[in-house]
Amino acid sequence: MIWLIASLIIVGVLAYGRVPLRRATLVLAGWLGLYSLAQGGNLVFLLWVIFDAIFIPLNVPAIRKRLFSSVVFKVMKQMLPPMSQTEREALEAGNTWWDAELFSGHPDWKILLDLPAPKLTAEELAFIDGPVETLCGMLDDWDITHNRRDLPVEVWDYIKQHKFCGMIIPKRYGGLEFSEYAHSEVVMKISSRSTTAAVTVMVPNSLGPAKLLLAYGTEQQKNHYLPRLATGLEIPAFALTGPLAGSDAGAMPDTGVVCYDWFPSSSLGTSGRDKVLGIRLNWEKRYITLGPVATVLGLAFKLYDPEHLIGDQENIGITVALIPTDTKGVSIGRRHFPLDSAFQNGPNWGKDVFIPMDWIIGGKEQVGNGWKMLMQCLATGRAVSLPALSTGASKMVSRNSGAYARIRKQFNLPIGEFEGIEEPLSRIAGETYIIDAARKVTAAALDDGQKPSVISAIIKYELTERMRRVVNDGMDIQGGSGICMGPKNYLGRMYQVIPVSITVEGANILTRTMMIFGQGAVRCHPYIQREMEALGHDNLDRFDQVLFEHIGSVLHNLAAGFWLGLTGARFVAAPGDQHTRRYFRQIARLSVGFALVADFALLTLGGSLKRKERISGRFADVLSNLYLCSCVLKNFQDQGSPEDDLPLLDWACQQTLHRAQQSLLAIFHALPMRIPAYLLRAVLFPGGKPYSPPADHLIHQTAALLLKNSPVRDRLTHGIYINYKPDDVTGRIEVAFQAVLAAAPVEAKIHAAQKQKKLPKGSIVDVLDAAISNSIISKKEAELIVAAEKARFAAIGVDDFSPEQLSNTGKI
Repeated sequence: MIWLIASLIIVGVLAYGRVPLRRATLVLAGWLGLYSLAQGGNLVFLLWVIFDAIFIPLNVPAIRKRLFSSVVFKVMKQMLPPMSQTEREALEAGNTWWDAELFSGHPDWKILLDLPAPKLTAEELAFIDGPVETLCGMLDDWDITHNRRDLPVEVWDYIKQHKFCGMIIPKRYGGLEFSEYAHSEVVMKISSRSTTAAVTVMVPNSLGPAKLLLAYGTEQQKNHYLPRLATGLEIPAFALTGPLAGSDAGAMPDTGVVCYDWFPSSSLGTSGRDKVLGIRLNWEKRYITLGPVATVLGLAFKLYDPEHLIGDQENIGITVALIPTDTKGVSIGRRHFPLDSAFQNGPNWGKDVFIPMDWIIGGKEQVGNGWKMLMQCLATGRAVSLPALSTGASKMVSRNSGAYARIRKQFNLPIGEFEGIEEPLSRIAGETYIIDAARKVTAAALDDGQKPSVISAIIKYELTERMRRVVNDGMDIQGGSGICMGPKNYLGRMYQVIPVSITVEGANILTRTMMIFGQGAVRCHPYIQREMEALGHDNLDRFDQVLFEHIGSVLHNLAAGFWLGLTGARFVAAPGDQHTRRYFRQIARLSVGFALVADFALLTLGGSLKRKERISGRFADVLSNLYLCSCVLKNFQDQGSPEDDLPLLDWACQQTLHRAQQSLLAIFHALPMRIPAYLLRAVLFPGGKPYSPPADHLIHQTAALLLKNSPVRDRLTHGIYINYKPDDVTGRIEVAFQAVLAAAPVEAKIHAAQKQKKLPKGSIVDVLDAAISNSIISKKEAELIVAAEKARFAAIGVDDFSPEQLSNTGKI
């Protein structure tokens, strides 16, 4: 038993201490030798000899390459699946950051925790407290979506005047030059008021021509377009998706052919005509946001040069150009009507449209680089806009549906006190906490210079999906008031428009099954990409070196996984305090398991793994939940570790760890070679499932946070639009919430008197006079009850319409 315990300790130290494989091999060989001598058994001695005969030669490079690496090299060369140019460019987009640490099996917490906390400058804060606050006050979502089906003219003018579409444009070009965090805060606040306004603002600042121009444009293009985009003189749209090609860019049918034709002597506006080198375009696009009102169109197309006018290559590849929409041959179609939402969206097409070469973003030097340009920009744009919208929606539901659950009564109790309502309330609060943490930490990483393409896919997918659950739970709590559309309904339109965010910027199904793990398995893995590069360059020496490091990592993770599973990761050095350290340790444990199982899947499935989307989707769920849990811990630290936030922290960490565990366990059932897979499961989870979802007491604690005024509720919903106007769609709920809380002590007095039979039974309003005459409450206290009941009735009210109103509105 002593030998066994000592062996486990040595294995654990070697594994989690990241001892190099060569040294670990020698240590283990020596230990087996000592063990065999101590036991005096021939079988153990034989095992020692076999171990030495296999593993010691592997530490001699010349022998290893001849007997082992060269064979693996040939096999992997044959197994390596072909990679298209668009796949290669997607893999090369952006960079890796914390996602690579989680993939390593040994995350370096210093990388995450040393990231500066996101902060607003005085100028950014003034903009949010000033123009953004004013804009939100101008927005009436019912009027926008039901009556106008567009933003009012004065709102469009205000957006342009205050440069809402120029947040990412530098000041030297007339823009605001805000940080990504400030950009996120602005979109979040607007989206808590109107998704139409939020989409209108966020599209030019995410995947719009401005971002592409800043990264790739010529100085002439920047100087011409950026000042006009910043001030709203130009309204941009970006045309990528077509009827026959959505996520499959390789199938894009839109084409451009290099040729000569007559055109004004300057593409940017001077008079005169010359025969110039350019491109003749034909395209058809749809689902283009801001397309119906755009003045300049960013267009992606496949470029061909059959006459070799610009080089030897005929099929040049995907290219991106900027085209004024008044160019001859450009047609702007009628509007789409996406789920009864009012943001501008529609198709466009072009027939034999001729443009000069200098309309290509970046000029002739950037022909064929369009997909790479788009992927690089999406690496940041996808991480800001929809996550911000999802956070704004979730915070709005947390604040208002939580208040509604306190205002609304059934059986003489606030509905929020019923256990059936506590469950969705706790999910709303906990999910919102996760969503906001991921948004802020990722925005801070972007401002720190990171361009994490895999993480951008994670938070786009996870935050929109979690927002969907939050809004669904909010609708369940609102009940009838949620489904009756009208000026008083603050949630119904948000519920309707959810699938839009699920669909755009990469449909969530494909984002989960292809992008997060499909790209992450190559980009974030510490060895796979280097092995592929060595195979591609026929470099056996480099392949041997990386492969041996990879094998060492697998063996380390195998031992570490068993050690951490056996000990519950209790002995892992981890940051944090007495409350958070356990969560840091469990992320480390699951990171080891994730890395090990990913290697097993890659080994057994090879190139076919990218077609096993159910497996890759579950891997994506593991990586995503580990990232979200990391963000929760980082955000908690950035906020100063407030003790009253602990229920939210516990709920968020326990939920994400449990989901990561369940997804990892599900993978074992889908892997080939079932017996090794189940043995691997036994190694990683020797004591069964260690993580459970949030318990009932925690559900009660988190739900209660939304039912009362507190710093926790204010922190959770910070940054959204809040007002106290009794005739406003959300203001009336806030007014009623405050009035009901103010009257609660008086209400308690009356209920106590009724129980003691000092007052008759009945509604609280009916016994007010008796309560005053019996000196149970004062007249001033009675006024609080009256005000609360009046505000309560206004808050729970729903709209109704005459038959004439319903028959004369809503026609298309």
